Amino acid sequence: MKLTDFYNEVCTRVDTDKTAINAAVTKRVLSEAFLVLAAMDAAELADTMSKGLTNARKKMG
Repeated sequence: MKLTDFYNEVCTRVDTDKTAINAAVTKRVLSEAFLVLAAMDAAELADTMSKGLTNARKKMG
């Protein structure tokens, strides 16, 4: 998956009837998230990603 495809997939999931978020806002938030992740050392990054993926799997059921 290309980064643009990732951004677009996230955009389609977060823009709902209850929460109207446009593509530009979503892409900006993701860009900032990547900046935060890039500033982490490898161990902290791995721990953060592991926790995030664990939470995502719980939501998926």
